[in-house]
Amino acid sequence: MIARFPRALLFRIILYAAAAALIVGAGMEGIARERVRTAAHQASARTAAERIAVRPAPPERAATLVFAGDIMLSRAVGRIMASEGDWSYPFREIRDELSAADLTVGNLEGPISDRGAKQGSIYSFRADPRAVAGLADAGFDVLTVANNHIWDYGPDAVRDTFAHLSAFGIAAVGGGEDRIEAHSPVIRDINGIRIAFLGYTNLVPKSRDHPDASPATAYLDLNAALADIARAKEEADIVAVLLHWGNEYETRASSFQRDVAHTLIDGGAALVIGHHPHVVGEVEQYGGGLIAYSLGNFVFDQNFSPDTRRGLLLRVAVKRGGVRGFEEIPIAFTKTFQPYRAGNSQIPITNGQTTREWPDDSMANDERSVTNAS
Repeated sequence: MIARFPRALLFRIILYAAAAALIVGAGMEGIARERVRTAAHQASARTAAERIAVRPAPPERAATLVFAGDIMLSRAVGRIMASEGDWSYPFREIRDELSAADLTVGNLEGPISDRGAKQGSIYSFRADPRAVAGLADAGFDVLTVANNHIWDYGPDAVRDTFAHLSAFGIAAVGGGEDRIEAHSPVIRDINGIRIAFLGYTNLVPKSRDHPDASPATAYLDLNAALADIARAKEEADIVAVLLHWGNEYETRASSFQRDVAHTLIDGGAALVIGHHPHVVGEVEQYGGGLIAYSLGNFVFDQNFSPDTRRGLLLRVAVKRGGVRGFEEIPIAFTKTFQPYRAGNSQIPITNGQTTREWPDDSMANDERSVTNAS
């Protein structure tokens, strides 16, 4: 005999079964949809990764620096600027070369002040405070004041120099109100590359660098310089050391200079740039760094010999890892002491071999008129 289920119970069984089937079906459909979404996401991720893998790396960023030699804005140069009423006059013929760089650096040969008293030497320089406007207009960003002429008119003139440069946004390196400031780097950030500048001279009394000195000038002591470089490297990618040293009118560096320069490069400096001899010295590649023992004059009233009628601008490209490349730009001077680009300035320098070209001495001392210099 076949058992019969009550109709109500049978109806509930059928209803529960249908609901269960719907739930299972929905779950299976959800799982299927999730699998599709996961597969699509993985495919998209693979495609994005492939796009990234084949995308070319962005070009490495670089900064261009231009280094100039001795800048003396006193004596005959100062008189010419005053008579012309043009404090940018010395730089009129060379301004484009300077302004094309990301940073322009030089040696300021003497104070900028209208105070102080001559300290005794017949070769004492002091520039009119209005001359700093010409330096700014020419594009100078950093000037070393660690040299034998910054003290020509005493401490008040030294302090005035710092103030005048700062007012025009030009950083002074190698000198400061005290020894700590004199040994502190000037750091500039160009295209994400942090570049530190330090300045020293061994042509002043060591007392100018005493812990109690005020103002102070950074004396070239090798151990102190190496310590300064190490500290600067903690904050910067590139360290450039500016040195006022050597013997006047000598075109070849001494063994002492070579030893010091090599030690500074070994100690972390990427660039060692020299001034003071008033003539152009050697340019050397060493240990991944670059050394210019003397850039000669840049603005100076010394057109008395073939060597002093020639100077050198050094254009250097740097990246975070060091020196990327460099170029020598020979310069000559007009009879009113204006530097101008001379000869073949597109000279590639490789493997430490330097080739320079200047025009004949008659051209290096040419008679460009004042009216054509603007």
